[in-house]
This record gives sequence, C-alpha cells and structure tokens, in this order.
Amino acid sequence: MSAGSPVPKGSPQAGAAVKQEPHVHHSPPPVSTPTSIAASLGPRHLALPPPGLGLLGMVPHSPLDLMAVAHHHPPPRSYSSPPPISTSDPTANECKLVDYRGQKVAAFIIAGDTMLCLPQAFELFLKHLVGGLHTVYTKLKRLDIVPLVCNVEQVRILRGLGAIQPGVNRCKLLSCKDFDILYRDCTTAR
Repeated sequence: MSAGSPVPKGSPQAGAAVKQEPHVHHSPPPVSTPTSIAASLGPRHLALPPPGLGLLGMVPHSPLDLMAVAHHHPPPRSYSSPPPISTSDPTANECKLVDYRGQKVAAFIIAGDTMLCLPQAFELFLKHLVGGLHTVYTKLKRLDIVPLVCNVEQVRILRGLGAIQPGVNRCKLLSCKDFDILYRDCTTAR
C-alpha cells in the first residue's frame, strides 16, 4: 500500500498506527479589563441603586449637574446659537445697505426684522468701546440676546460686500432693537 492510502480496519498494519498525543492548545492568560471584571462580579454588583437615594443614585456628568441636583435647581441654560437661517426663504438672502446710526450697514430682512451684520456693526460702533468681538458675545449672553447665525449664502454675500473679512466663514446677525440694547450696555456699563 502506498503511504497516502487508508489502512483497512482488519489489516495487520491497523494496530501498528502511530499513537498521537492529543493536541493541547496553550493560550496566554486572560487579560482583565473593566468589562471582564464587572462581568465576573455578577449581576448583583451591576444593579442600579434603589430609587429615592438622591445623589447616590445619579451619575453626574459635570460638576454643574452635581451642584444643580444638590441645590434642587436645574442646570444652567447652555448658550448656543440657533441653527443657521433657512435657505428656503429666498428673501432671507437679499442683502441691503441700511442707514443705521449715520452709517451704511449690511443687513437682511428676516421675518420683518432688519438684521444687522454683527461684525460690521461692531467695527463701526463698538470697537472703540469694548475689547473685542468676544466681549460682545459675552455681553449678549448676559443680556440674554441670541443673535441669528448666517447661512452659507449670506456669509458669501457679506464677504462680497466687504462687510466681513475675506477669510471669515461665519457671521451672526442682530436686530436693530437688540443692537440698541447692546450699544446702551456698552456705553453705560463701566
């Protein structure tokens, strides 16, 4: 018989087969991870605390959340701008130069309000009064005034008019009424 052919069970060569050791797989010791440790502890250690434990039952996400729960106040309102103005209204992208406080200021008419280009208005009216545009945004936050965010087309138009710098890719708009409040705050608060 050839070396590669099977040996029939009744032949004398069947008993002469070489006995092979069973293959033993040696794997490295398991690495403990937080997940594997938690899983080995069993479900009794992973259960949530009973309701009514107050601070013990909460996982604080920030120190402000912890303080809010401890003092029974909601966390402070985050100051974030609304999404950019919708491009579905074609009149929202019609820029006009309006006379405001004796200067020509780029503006859009949105929902009936004249919305001034805030960076241009800052340059014209506030630059000599406050440290910078970041100070203006801090004041707006304190005054609870939220400017509108320009959409991409409005930013392109304002750059083309020179109302904002060529490299600027975002801009905010403020109504004349809100700018008056901001201007009053900048000129009277010392």
